[in-house]
Amino acid sequence: MPINTHHTATAGHPHPISAHRGTRKSRCPCITVALIVVLIILGVAAVLVWYFVFEKCMLGFMCGDSRTCLSSSNWCDGHHDCPGGEDKATCFRLYGSNFLLQSFSSKDQTWKPMCSDRWDNNIGKTICEHIGYSSFIIKCLFFPCSAYCPTNATVTLKCIDCGRSGDGTRIVGGQTVTTRGRWPWQVSLHVAGSHQCGGSIITPSWIITAAHCVQTLSLPSQWTVYAGYLTLTEMYAASGSPVSRIIYHPGFDSKTNNNDIALMKLLTPLKMSTNVGPVCLPNAGVNFAAPRQCSITGWGAVRSGGPASEQLQEATVSLIDRSICNSRQVYNGHITDNMICAGKLEGGVDSCQGDSGGPLVIKETSLWWLIGDTSWGEGCAFRNKPGVYGNVTYFLKWIYEQMQV
Repeated sequence: MPINTHHTATAGHPHPISAHRGTRKSRCPCITVALIVVLIILGVAAVLVWYFVFEKCMLGFMCGDSRTCLSSSNWCDGHHDCPGGEDKATCFRLYGSNFLLQSFSSKDQTWKPMCSDRWDNNIGKTICEHIGYSSFIIKCLFFPCSAYCPTNATVTLKCIDCGRSGDGTRIVGGQTVTTRGRWPWQVSLHVAGSHQCGGSIITPSWIITAAHCVQTLSLPSQWTVYAGYLTLTEMYAASGSPVSRIIYHPGFDSKTNNNDIALMKLLTPLKMSTNVGPVCLPNAGVNFAAPRQCSITGWGAVRSGGPASEQLQEATVSLIDRSICNSRQVYNGHITDNMICAGKLEGGVDSCQGDSGGPLVIKETSLWWLIGDTSWGEGCAFRNKPGVYGNVTYFLKWIYEQMQV
């Protein structure tokens, strides 16, 4: 199936066993027994070597690339046991649309709410840094919870003010964006002075885009990022932001577009404003199911095979269940767990060439959440060929790990 990225002798009779051969076999049973014993010993030795050398962390946790192994009870125990601090970097997470702060209990091997007693903002700053954010705390509230906490209150923590749009009007169909700040996280990624792909701001320094955009253009100096603009013309007259690092997912497969996600780090952080701001990454426990409506934006072609759009476009699409997208008449089993289908099966509204890497967002609790990056599809807006997006939720752990470097 073609996949277009938005930018496969007869046997003889056996000899009778002679009496001599049978007699020799019966005379030397000790040789057979010895061989069996040796083989058993070698087998046990091989298993022990495999376990203690190659898989010694089968029942524990590996400290990054250092080959240091920790037991599960030492992971998140309050002590820095890994040389690179990996045993502390994944001890906290934000949960749900209310940003409930949770910590991992090495004793119970479960996630538990962070209680508000003895809380101070320095703890929050440290936790944000552990998660992968370099910014300070924007919001810290106490949220009523069960009797688990002595104060009957747990902490909600926002490491960055995200997901706020200047215009909350619902999109009816594909149309031109005329309001600056409506999609403040949308960026245009340029190579040699031309729009190449889209992307999404997740922090002042980090952009999410698609791996297929950068795999063959992996030098940071080749790229310039433009944020806060609506038209390509105004970008050509601006300086843009240079890129210092490009990281695409190591599992990216250009034939199937599996693991189609990448990160760009800017040389200088963007200045946040009403026109430039980050979208929220989906916290653990934030799940969206078909047929929820979501939004796509970009400067991609407005028809299959057409040129890039001069002005930013927006459209409303619906999430489509993976089982439907994997049906024979749609994508026939090509949609993996790290992909999301969204669009309209009847066609007519879709992302297209030039939209690659751009955002698929959904609104929940007055905030916009990045759930996908534009990846691939067959044609644009064709019947039974909806857009396919990288599943950002699936890649959260990888994203935070890169941000910690």
